[in-house]
Amino acid sequence: MIHITECPRDAMQGIKEFIPTDIKAGYINKLLKVGFDVLDFGSFVSPYAIPQMKDTPLVISKLDLSTTQTKLLSIVANMRGALDACFFDEVSILGFPFSVSETFQQRNTNSSIEQSLKTVEQMKNLCDQRGKTLLVYLSMGFGNPYGDAWSPEIVTNWANKIAEMGIKNIALADTVGTANPEDIKNVFSYLIPALPNVEFGAHLHTKPNDWQTKVDAAYTAGCLRFDSAMKGFGGCPMADDKLTGNFATENLLAYCQQNNIETGLDIPAFDAAMIEAQSVFVGHN
Repeated sequence: MIHITECPRDAMQGIKEFIPTDIKAGYINKLLKVGFDVLDFGSFVSPYAIPQMKDTPLVISKLDLSTTQTKLLSIVANMRGALDACFFDEVSILGFPFSVSETFQQRNTNSSIEQSLKTVEQMKNLCDQRGKTLLVYLSMGFGNPYGDAWSPEIVTNWANKIAEMGIKNIALADTVGTANPEDIKNVFSYLIPALPNVEFGAHLHTKPNDWQTKVDAAYTAGCLRFDSAMKGFGGCPMADDKLTGNFATENLLAYCQQNNIETGLDIPAFDAAMIEAQSVFVGHN
């Protein structure tokens, strides 16, 4: 069985036209009925940096969590955001983007890798105190287009340092969609047996014609947790290729069906959410 994190936050955050709070909440409520393991639903970051997510607290107030086991994940970029997220009992998981690329870390969180490592430690302590889980994304996990050094060994080194803090959830991100299947397989094939106490996930950005080889590389290397977004909306705004977007959830389900892999999802509820996604994203593009 694989575990799926649906990512409406990642799909929405780059849309310039503000999506009304009620529409966001209505869509997320439909997603909550599907049975995803986790919903990456919002973020506590600067409204100037990501104006689309400025209403995350209001969205929370409109969610129906009474009949779902799905956990809510919010992205945070610094301790202020982490403290804001911890105020809400509904938020179970805090996600922090930690890059193995110095250039991308500065662009994404305005801090160095070493500073960000200290932030990770502080967030882990806060999460332990508040009963939350910290998920660390290793951005540029499968390559680096900025000219910084990259290798599976560099990724492994940072993963080890994060795991030594007691963090048990790490997602490797193909941040700008440049990963190749060989690197994906090599990184996971080493990390998963080397750090058996860590649950690794894959946050893949793909093109319409390369998703299958990427997901197959991760799955055959032992990865059982995948991030995706319905219809492949969203993705990293720093990717040069406009065809590169989030890994489409419907493609992930097709892969699972072809390979007899259980997902535990409610398919009629999934189909209803897909219809809603079309109106949400096409209407606010």
